[in-house]
Amino acid sequence: MSLVSGIIANKGLGGTYFFHGEDEFRKQESVQELINAHLDQDTREFNLDVIRASDVDLEHLARTISTPPMLSEWRVVLVDGIQYFAGTGKNREVILNLVKDDLPGLVLILSAVIPRGSKAKFYSSLKEHSRVIQFDPIRSDDLPGWIMEQGLQRFSIEVEIEAARAMADAIGSDLGVLSQELDKLVTLASGEDSIKKSHVAEVGIVLSSQNRWHWFDMVGTKNFEQAIRALPTLLSQGEDGVGLTIGLSAHLLRIGLVLEGGVSGLENALPPRQKWLARQIVSQAKQWSREEICSALVDLLRVDQLLKASTLPDQHHLEEWLLTLRFQKNAVAS
Repeated sequence: MSLVSGIIANKGLGGTYFFHGEDEFRKQESVQELINAHLDQDTREFNLDVIRASDVDLEHLARTISTPPMLSEWRVVLVDGIQYFAGTGKNREVILNLVKDDLPGLVLILSAVIPRGSKAKFYSSLKEHSRVIQFDPIRSDDLPGWIMEQGLQRFSIEVEIEAARAMADAIGSDLGVLSQELDKLVTLASGEDSIKKSHVAEVGIVLSSQNRWHWFDMVGTKNFEQAIRALPTLLSQGEDGVGLTIGLSAHLLRIGLVLEGGVSGLENALPPRQKWLARQIVSQAKQWSREEICSALVDLLRVDQLLKASTLPDQHHLEEWLLTLRFQKNAVAS
């Protein structure tokens, strides 16, 4: 169930919505979902107004919002860039009064990108009197999960983990492009049970020869020699030492969670769009002891400090860490 569907199920149709955050793709998706939930195609032309806050005066805005529905139960008014009205007291007062009125038959959608660090009362007042959804950018570690989620929710098709990883690594965090490519993949995989990595390559997406998730798995499975060989390729593709160190720390900590609290401990700690990681991490945890994880994390902290202070290349410090782990593994084996 989407965020919009959940709110409608809980509070009913109508009302004032305050959408804020930097993820414009998901914001627009939710706007469209609200429009579809309230207006049919026959009367949409008469009952939908899309307004840019920077292009309209308050009198016109108030008149538009107060116009009743025509041949429909609902009227939808979207005001984009509402942060434009935060600058003066008069503007803020008019907007907040409009929000508090809660007119019958009106769906008012206020969309904004709140300036970083802002503590303006205007935004907290909007949140107090609206149905609020925050759209933060999807983090890179959440991208495969988002792709798999979209496949099931929009097309009722499974996107296999390796396919989702390949898409996320090749395309990045542009959700609009990811969505367009997913449309193509659904067509290509028509009649099949799932979208596979081979489909991703076949549709024309240029796949990286190495990606961060595979590399973390190499470390997690103690395949340190392969991780050392793959590191230069990974760095040449735009990854950096600090980012890889952060990712490694998270990966090792999750293995530690399995060792300390079992599978349930890991599943409770994983964010919703990273639940797919559980099976692989549980498998990898069988190769580690708690002492080994603690030692690796302590050494990784030192790597992080060196990366930020040393003039040596990132590859040097990460290779040194991996070589230490390989030596320890071989010493235990002998």
